[in-house]
Amino acid sequence: MPDYKTMYLKLFNSITDAIKLLAQWDDRDGAVMRLVKAQMDAEEMYIDPEAKKWGDK
Repeated sequence: MPDYKTMYLKLFNSITDAIKLLAQWDDRDGAVMRLVKAQMDAEEMYIDPEAKKWGDK
């Protein structure tokens, strides 16, 4: 069975690193906000499996 926890943690930490790098750029707000939202959505889905799924509005 795939180790979803390890995959999630790797993705979450990589996104966190990317957000920190983007925060150093002049024109970064849109990219940072998109990554932050994706990170928060993924975390909510991990914590609460009944949370909205990808593609749901």
